[in-house]
Amino acid sequence: MQYSPPPLFKQGASARAKVVFFTILAIFLLIVDSRLKTLVFARQVLATVLYPVQAVAVMPRDAVLRVAEFFTSTSTLEKENAALKRQQILNAEALQQNGQLGAENAHLRKMLDARERLPVKSILSEIIYDARDPFTRKIIVDRGIQHGVALSQPVIDDLGVVGQVTRVFPMTAEVTLLTDKNQAIPVQIARNGLRSVVYGRGQPGQLDMRMTTNADIQKGDVLVTSGIDGVYPAGLAVAKVAQVENKAATPFESIICIPSAGIEKNRQLLILLVSTNKLSRPDTEEIRVKKEKINRKVTRDAAREVAAEPQDATAQKPVDGPRSTAAEIPKLPLKDSKDAAKDAGKETRKETP
Repeated sequence: MQYSPPPLFKQGASARAKVVFFTILAIFLLIVDSRLKTLVFARQVLATVLYPVQAVAVMPRDAVLRVAEFFTSTSTLEKENAALKRQQILNAEALQQNGQLGAENAHLRKMLDARERLPVKSILSEIIYDARDPFTRKIIVDRGIQHGVALSQPVIDDLGVVGQVTRVFPMTAEVTLLTDKNQAIPVQIARNGLRSVVYGRGQPGQLDMRMTTNADIQKGDVLVTSGIDGVYPAGLAVAKVAQVENKAATPFESIICIPSAGIEKNRQLLILLVSTNKLSRPDTEEIRVKKEKINRKVTRDAAREVAAEPQDATAQKPVDGPRSTAAEIPKLPLKDSKDAAKDAGKETRKETP
């Protein structure tokens, strides 16, 4: 039994005929378009008419792509931002190191220039660390006995005197800065040649100097080494006068000075290899006090012996001629006064019945 659709759903030409027809039509249009270019205008009109439909059709796709691109862009930007921050930190560190190296290079050039100007040999050293004692102004440098460093040798930089070597080890040395309270250096005023001594105050950036009230010193005077101590070469910059205080209660002026050298700034220093073997070592405080006590005792005993002689003379028969007084007694040196006092005591005991 054959099935046939109802008349309402009857189709015209067969599907095969339609395929053949439209295929031939498409081939014909392709040939006409390629050869005669007659469908260009029709294509433009058709594209213009269909553009809104195409735009509406691709809107969901574009929305999905934009959302995905937004999240992808955010993640990418975060990664790029983190990478740029790391690169910035590395560049900042390198920039700081370059700046420090440039400053250190300039300082070393100045040190070499100062080294060439000096009449004595010197050795370049670098500060390792500060001394552990917080109440002193001392540093440790990387040069010692193996490099020719000795006690009392001066230490300078490109601007002036920094301090003096106070302790030496085989590979390192201890340098006491000018600002230490136990440090002193003989100086003279560059303007008029007036000499004095500068002392450390135990404070960074300040030195102390005492002079009489009638001394010719002014604010701004430059102090240089006098060279009379045999340690510091003459003419090295030491400090600059910052303040002159004149107190009526004392005959001395309190003068505050600012060191010329970069004592608290530089890491490289010059140690002057001067010979300190022929310098006499100063007495310690204990030996100095003992010597002063002995001198006072000897002087007091001698004065007592001299005062006792006139009394013995009045008890005996007066002798014609001028009487000796204490003012006419010759002054003996301090070293011989003790022996003289002992001899006078022996003679007195012999004459006494």
